[in-house]
Parts: sequence; structure tokens; C-alpha cells
Amino acid sequence: MKQRKELITVIIIIVVVILLFLAYNIFRFPAKFRSLSDESLNKEQVTALKDEIAAEPGIQDRTYEYDTQELQASRDGNQIYGVIYVPRDAGEQMPAVIFSHGFGGRYTTGVPYAEALAERGYVVYCFDFCGGAPGSRSSGSTLEMSVFTEQADLEAVMEMIRGLDYVNSQELFLMGTSQGGAVSAITGAEHEDQVRGMVLLYPAFILAERANELFQSTDEIPDTYYFMWMDVGRAYFEPLIGYDIYAAASGYEKDVLLIHGDEDSIVPLSYSEQALEVYPSAELKVIRGAGHGFYGADEQLAVDYILEYLDAHRI
Repeated sequence: MKQRKELITVIIIIVVVILLFLAYNIFRFPAKFRSLSDESLNKEQVTALKDEIAAEPGIQDRTYEYDTQELQASRDGNQIYGVIYVPRDAGEQMPAVIFSHGFGGRYTTGVPYAEALAERGYVVYCFDFCGGAPGSRSSGSTLEMSVFTEQADLEAVMEMIRGLDYVNSQELFLMGTSQGGAVSAITGAEHEDQVRGMVLLYPAFILAERANELFQSTDEIPDTYYFMWMDVGRAYFEPLIGYDIYAAASGYEKDVLLIHGDEDSIVPLSYSEQALEVYPSAELKVIRGAGHGFYGADEQLAVDYILEYLDAHRI
């Protein structure tokens, strides 16, 4: 009988400890113990609970190790070279970000962003556009490249990434710098149902305007032209004559994040400010003192903005 009383006492103590622990956590983290589908909550309360959950220690700050490997897509007989970053133990299916480099750039432009995002559980693919630069590891010549061949490249990459077993195809984001940002913008507008969101870093919405300033008609375009810092062909300028890139991009009605430096001399900030006006739903983050490209503290600030946006737009 004495042993039975001792056992009951131990059980009571354990139950009391558990109840005290639950009461403490309910007091400290009330959001964890309320359902976001609770019909008694209005929209503002649901948003507040989401913010409270996101602010709890460890929820958004978990980091992952990741693996990298070369991965190629194909488009009309062209090989598209890229490197994919895959987080370890971040889930069976993960959100994915496709990074598109700028004019004359390489996939390596996206490496700092890919590393930062992979550490936070995002699959990231960085690739070389066909003919995107003299040193491109993808097929093609710079004389054959245009904004629209790059759009076709990106579409082929999207199809490949969406087909990977470890990617959640409902959480595919496009991200691009400069010309890659412009290419991402028009591609996302044509495939809105496949693109969860877009991050455009100093997007080159200036391109069509520059082409129309250089050439009044397609008859004036030479077969080869040294533009900015490399030779491009007639194929680059011809489809941009009379093209309204803002009209094409504005078809994307989901949330867009624009990030731009206020000292960008290649693509002035005003071009992203104009994009802010034409997009149905967009936010512009301005990095003070930054030019055409982010480095050091500016790059880290951009990463913070990007992660904030991506985390907020997960399903």
C-alpha cells in the first residue's frame, strides 16, 4: 500500500511539472498555442500571430549545410551550364530560387547569394546564359544572344528545376541582377502561375530605351556592335526597337521585391522607381551609396532583404 501511495505521489508531481511547463510556454509564446485557422481570429489577428511566430527564437534563424553540383539544362540544342546548391536535411521538398546574371556576367555573380540562401533552406540554381559572355560555359555566341534568347534559357531552366524531386514546384522564385533582372521580370510575367515571387536587383529596365536611342530603326543596326563592354549582334538590338519592357513586366500581379542602389550610374534608380509604379504589387528597397552591384555591407543588407521577402512568401 505504501509503495502504491509513493507511485501516485510521483505521478502527481510529474503531472504538475508538465502543467507548469505548458502554462509557462503558453504565457511566453501564446502564438504557438493558437491555430491560425481559428475562425474567431480576424485577418489582422492572423497576421499578428504569424509575425509573433516568425519572431520567436530559432524559427527563422536555423541554418543548414548544403551540397553543390554541376547541373545542365538544354534549350534548342544548346547546353546551359549551371551549379545547384542543395541544403541538407531541410525537408523532402524545398523552395527554390533561380538566379540570373546580368549583361556580360557569369553564374559566379550569384554565388554569394546562393550560399546565403542555401544556408537558410533554399535550393538555388545559378547558371550561364547561352552567349551571355565571352567566357560563358553555356553554348552560343554573344553575337546570337538577346534578352529573348535569355528568356528562353530561363524558361528551360525553370522546367528543369520544377522537375527535381527535392524541389517544391509551388515555391519557385526568380531572382536576377541587371539584365538578368529584366529577363526574370518578363519571364515571370509570362509564367505567373509557375512563379511564387520575384527578387529583382538593379534590374536593367533601361535596355529597350538604350536600344532605341542608339538606333531609330532596324535598318540602322549593324551585324556587330560593341555595346558597353562586349560585342553583341544584330539579334540583340532588333527585337528591342519599339519594345515596351514595362508593359511586358507589369503582367506579373504577385508581390515583387526590387532592390536598387541610389548611386547606380549604369541603371539609375529611377528605372526601379518607374517599375514600382507599373507593378500591381511591388516594394522597392533602396541601398544608400550603392552602385551597380552590391558588395560588403551592401551585399549583406541585400541578402537580409531577400531572406525577409522569401520567408514571408513561403507557402
